[in-house]
This record gives sequence, structure tokens and C-alpha cells, in this order.
Amino acid sequence: MTRALRILALFAALFWQLSTPAAAEPRSIVGGGLFGARAAILPSGGMGAAGGTVNRGSLFAGRNEGGLLAPRKAEPVSFTPGIGVASAPLAPLARTASAASRAEWVRHLIARAEAGRAGYDAVNHGARRKPPRAPTQMTVSEIYAWIDATPGQPHAIGRYQFIPATLKRLVSHLGINPRSTFSPVLQDRLADQLLEEAGFSDLMTGNLSRRGFMNNIAKIWAGLPNSGGKSHYHGYAGNRATMTWAQFESEMARIFPG
Repeated sequence: MTRALRILALFAALFWQLSTPAAAEPRSIVGGGLFGARAAILPSGGMGAAGGTVNRGSLFAGRNEGGLLAPRKAEPVSFTPGIGVASAPLAPLARTASAASRAEWVRHLIARAEAGRAGYDAVNHGARRKPPRAPTQMTVSEIYAWIDATPGQPHAIGRYQFIPATLKRLVSHLGINPRSTFSPVLQDRLADQLLEEAGFSDLMTGNLSRRGFMNNIAKIWAGLPNSGGKSHYHGYAGNRATMTWAQFESEMARIFPG
């Protein structure tokens, strides 16, 4: 190959690299977030009904409900097919259902959009080097170590596809020991914090509309559509909504009737 051809090939390769979209994980959305190549990112204060910030540790923490994460009496829940692990007739939650039950249903809907059958052990499909064990068998610090050891690939992990920046922020914000196992209980707790930041309490008290809450959580989880009908991050790092707005609205109306 002549020198001129080698120079031409070098410039062609450089042009290809600069013109190809990066597959890096997103940063923050109000800060810029994206649940992972799909992960959640809202600032630690979260969004309130009028765009202000809130700073609650968990859903209804310190209120009469006792806090979403506080011990509570189990309630029977019939899940909509495709959302929960069980199939049951389509029926909305009762108006008297607790905040905890409603949050549980929302988490099932998010998991349907984000994790699929892998559930709590889901790892972003774009990760070429997977964790050494199932995520629920690892500690948070072991997950951090896997992230550090595998740069340049997506790291969205778990039922709610937490990306590194979000995972580390939530663990710090909630005071979780990094030696804790990345268990289903812990993953639910982290997701509940994100729901609260998106305005769950404001929705429950009537200070945020159901549509507003839906758009807020669509800014956290890329698999959910916004009211425009597409993922808030449509086309970014291959993201797209995995359900239509009509399907999303129908399911949310069953969780929050009226």
C-alpha cells in the first residue's frame, strides 16, 4: 500500500469514529438520566408538583402510612397479566388500597418495561462482560467492582436497570452499607426512592396528576413512553418505549383509579 493510500485509510477510520454515536451510558437528566442504556437518574431532591424539589427518604416516610419501607401487614394483590408473576382477571386496585400496594404495582409495570423475565437478575444486554454471579447473589460493593473492571460497556443492572451513577447516588442517599446484598428487597427500596423523587407522594395527595407522574417516571425509565408516545430517550443508545402510551395509561388507571 502506498503512503498516500495509508494516509487516506487513516483519515477514513478517524471520520468513521467521529461520526458513529457513542454507546456510553447516559448521565443525568435534570442532570439528564436514562435508565440504562436504561437507568434512572434524577437529582437527589427529585421533582415536586410544580417543578420544585423534594427530599424524602422513602415513600410517605414519617407519615401515618408508616413509610413504604416500614413493616406492614401483607395485602392481597391481583396482578394484571404481564406485569406481575401471577395472572389474574383485570381489575383495578380498590380506592382504599394502600400506598405500598400501589407502589408495588408501579414497580411491576416498570419491571415489565425494563427487565423482562430476568427480573432482579437482569443485566443490560449490551454488556459484553457479565457479572461473575447473578446480581442478587452479589453485594453492592462487588457490583461496583464489576463496573470498574469492565469500562466501555453498559452496566444497567437489576429489575429496575440501575446505571452506575444512579446506583451509587441512591446507596449513598439512603445510607446503605455497600456490603449489603443486592437483593430483591434492596432493589425495591432503591426503586421506591426514585418513585418518590418522581412525585409519588404528590400524586397520592392530589398535588400531581396521574399524567404528570407518568411523564416523570418516563424520564427515569426509558422503556416507558411519555405522553408524546415515545421513550423520553427514543433513539439514544438504542432506547425505545416497550409499550404504547395507551397501554401505559390503561395500566396506571388500574393502579390509580379516578
